[in-house]
Amino acid sequence: MAGRIEGRTAVVTGGCSGIGLATVRRFVEEGARVVIGDIDDAGGEALVAELGGPEVATYVHVDVTSKDEVDALFRTAKDTYGSVDIAFNNAGISPPEDDSILDTDLDAWRKVQEVNLTSVYLCCKAALPYMLEQKRGSIINTASFVAVMGAATSQISYSASKGGVLSMSRELGVQFAREGVRVNALCPGPVNTPLLKELFASDAERAARRLVHVPMGRFAEPEEMANAVLFLASDESSFMTANTFLVDGGISGAYVTPL
Repeated sequence: MAGRIEGRTAVVTGGCSGIGLATVRRFVEEGARVVIGDIDDAGGEALVAELGGPEVATYVHVDVTSKDEVDALFRTAKDTYGSVDIAFNNAGISPPEDDSILDTDLDAWRKVQEVNLTSVYLCCKAALPYMLEQKRGSIINTASFVAVMGAATSQISYSASKGGVLSMSRELGVQFAREGVRVNALCPGPVNTPLLKELFASDAERAARRLVHVPMGRFAEPEEMANAVLFLASDESSFMTANTFLVDGGISGAYVTPL
């Protein structure tokens, strides 16, 4: 069924790679106009050209930890396409220096919190006034399966940040449910993205430990996450808000994983 978000305007952060890139492409396939927020200027401009130009897509350079730049991102969506109907707040990092709490220093902790959690706060804060005025909107925040269970490989700030994203999404989903705005948290399992490939390159043993715990025996593809985001963005999920939407290959349901 094509056209599930026909004529709607979506903002996607981290839209030039991984889950964000797959979602941008999926949204355009389904009829949306997309504003892509990222720091990859060359990739962003190339992506706009690939998608068909400014009638369907606009790229905005944005540091998601900057309130002014995030506000400008959502203002661009409103000024360019006339509405802000979908916000996929997806930008995030998982640097190698974020490890055990015994080894992760305060600077590394703060950097991850700023990019992964504060940015979601800023994006929600920027998107909500437009959606409340319209009396409609869908916000999807990228959390993680580690927001609901302990990680097999310690990444203390990342796990804490994603728990914060999940909790904030629940609160906003409840708060604005009767005003036409839905807020849900996407909780992916391990996904075959540049972040994961970088982890494999830097620490193959640590990365491989993640795969052991996936009952399906493989990592997800970004396109599989994009399909989940599309569902949450569309009217097909119209009775879902404040939801923990796990797309994790069975990790959170497994006590032991078959070999």
